[in-house]
Amino acid sequence: MASSPSPSAPAGPGRQPNLAFRRLRGRLSPGEFAAVVRRAAREIGENVSCDARYVGRVEAGEIRCPNYAYERVFLHMYPGYSLTDLGFEPRQAVRGRTARGRGAYDAAGTPEDARTRPGSALPEPLCPTRDPNHGPSHGPGDRPTDEENDVLRRAFMTGGPAAVAAVSLDPLARPAAGAARSGRPGTSEAAAVEETVRDIRLLDDRYGADGLYHRADGALRAAYDLLDTGARRQPTADRLYAWTGELALSVGWLAHDSGRLTEARPHYAEALAIARVAGDAALEAHAFCNTSFLARDAGRPREAVRAAQAGQHIARHLGSARLLSLLAAREAGGWALLADRTACEESLSRARTLFERGPRDADPEWMTFYGEAELNGLEAQCWAALGDWGRAARRARRAVALQDPHFTRNTALFTAELADDLAGGGEAEEAAGSAGRALDLLGQVRSSRVGGMLDGTARRLRHHRGVPAVADFLDRLAEGARPA
Repeated sequence: MASSPSPSAPAGPGRQPNLAFRRLRGRLSPGEFAAVVRRAAREIGENVSCDARYVGRVEAGEIRCPNYAYERVFLHMYPGYSLTDLGFEPRQAVRGRTARGRGAYDAAGTPEDARTRPGSALPEPLCPTRDPNHGPSHGPGDRPTDEENDVLRRAFMTGGPAAVAAVSLDPLARPAAGAARSGRPGTSEAAAVEETVRDIRLLDDRYGADGLYHRADGALRAAYDLLDTGARRQPTADRLYAWTGELALSVGWLAHDSGRLTEARPHYAEALAIARVAGDAALEAHAFCNTSFLARDAGRPREAVRAAQAGQHIARHLGSARLLSLLAAREAGGWALLADRTACEESLSRARTLFERGPRDADPEWMTFYGEAELNGLEAQCWAALGDWGRAARRARRAVALQDPHFTRNTALFTAELADDLAGGGEAEEAAGSAGRALDLLGQVRSSRVGGMLDGTARRLRHHRGVPAVADFLDRLAEGARPA
């Protein structure tokens, strides 16, 4: 219910309050407006934890420019508005050379897609509806149309993720060819690498890694060619290095999730090298995070611990409690495989404490997947590795319940995790039910990692074939119900 306006947090020294954003809130309280923001985020598949405190910080001028996830949500709420219309400053004016490039801003700092509204009054906050099948967008001019989504759906149904990738992962082809003709990459080539990274993340969330990897690997080779050619201007070179490093991590993740662990490792190492050459601490922390995850899955727990600790050392200067939380959870996964319960519990406690500090403007864009569901899923994996099946199942069940449906692959992953935890605890019938639901989800998303987990669950349940639900799951798996 609407209430009288609540006072915002006072602007600090040297800060100008964001009066435009305050007018947008209208008669809603900060808490009520935060709920509107969270609802709008869910409409486009974003995961933000907006609360009254965040709204107060924006209105007080503490947050001069939102992170990319909040930017997409605000532009979704107010179509045609730019960040400056909403009272924010251009990203490059706030972050300078540490920003991941100019994005949709022109040389004057104005969004290229923004429609100016001279003299127009700002409306009361509204949350316009949009097709929920639309994923996160890059800006007002980048959102997929209904026709484009239909093309993607038809491509997946007829040819799977590889066909979707063929439709979607083409941004580098024309710019790379143009750079070859002109001699040096420019802003259009750097923007193409950035767009490719975001497309890969979106496709992976929706369809899983299987079938995407080889197409994305070709895009990464094109990006390396652009790096080797070299940009004329330093800001373009910085942006090209940053997003090529992120592309290497995305391609490495696709290899990881599709079971190609030995192929993932050099991609992560390349990203780490790019980060160090470019002096990009955020990219370096991301690379250590992925390296730790890979080492755990590859059965190298000590490497998992060391990589996570190195990432935390780098990330402590980046201002993101959520990033430190994820790295602490990665460290806990390594300790769990080493059967060091005390160290694992300490790392999990640290991960939970850091997570509860809430989102920050400095949170990396790639971390939109890391919410309450993901943290519970990582905790479940730790307890399972320590043999505490009851505790693992409780966390996995919570992860399934909390998971945003946009992240289809993660829903399948946590459902498979729950099945395996229940099977480990001797709950054969319930385990088979969860495994069957995970198998159903593999009709929508293709992930060898999830398939491998179901194979492991089947081995646990083989001796319980007399249970009808178990027999049904085992028969479906044997008949090839899981897509190839």
